[in-house]
Amino acid sequence: MTGREDTKSNDLFFTCSLIGYIARKTKNDPSFIVQTLGFERIQKIYDLADVYHSDNIDRVSDDLIDECHITTGSFDNVSSCEYSVPTHWDIGKVYKRLILKVAEMKRVDVVHALIEVYSSRITALIENYNSSFYYDSPEAIFETYNNDCNPIIAY
Repeated sequence: MTGREDTKSNDLFFTCSLIGYIARKTKNDPSFIVQTLGFERIQKIYDLADVYHSDNIDRVSDDLIDECHITTGSFDNVSSCEYSVPTHWDIGKVYKRLILKVAEMKRVDVVHALIEVYSSRITALIENYNSSFYYDSPEAIFETYNNDCNPIIAY
């Protein structure tokens, strides 16, 4: 353990933040980015997060956008936000906390939990920056996921 949290939690935080960064940069829903990246690439990002984290996030995201042929979409929750826009790091932390709880509850690995969370209806709630949902307590977000947000697609 280095710092305030263990290394793998920090790797998950970076992975989620990178997904959010790519989504904003390409104006795509984060669930689309996760689906496009796929399990193997997300696993690689998670496994190498400490290396990617030390690089420029613009270069890392540009490489993935090019590699996966991610085109510009029309999802723009940033410009439609009427209040302060949370950073991709802020939202990455929200997803990280939820994914860790889902992985623990379902006894699955973190990447499978990540894909399940991003493939559920909870993503629409977290990505709506005009609501207060994304800064609710981690427990409230998990309970909402657990009660209302079964995955829409399988991983």
